[in-house]
Amino acid sequence: QVQLVESGGGLVQPGGSLRLSCAASGRTTFSGYKLGWFRQAPGKEREIVAAITWSDSNTDYADSVKGRFTVSRDTAKNTVYLQMNSLKPEDTAVYYCAAGLRARYAYDYWGQGTQVTVSS
Repeated sequence: QVQLVESGGGLVQPGGSLRLSCAASGRTTFSGYKLGWFRQAPGKEREIVAAITWSDSNTDYADSVKGRFTVSRDTAKNTVYLQMNSLKPEDTAVYYCAAGLRARYAYDYWGQGTQVTVSS
């Protein structure tokens, strides 16, 4: 069973930076998987922020975060990161890490989420 544990959330001022981590376990390798970062703000639907393929590190980003957020993975640590720079109040949300087979559209495994609050 795949398990995902996020960390790194917190309170940051507008213009600041945070790095989220997602530790993945339950498999010897995540080759063939994609890992995604989603977020959900109060009263809004969950949206995908960024995604990365485990084997070849192809990345994709939502337009709202392009140029500010960077997703990466460390295969030795089985960890995915989301570096968030130039944060805005509208980035405030619970951020979730998710994993799914690259060949399928869906994400089947989810972490518990970590709160990111951007406020002065």
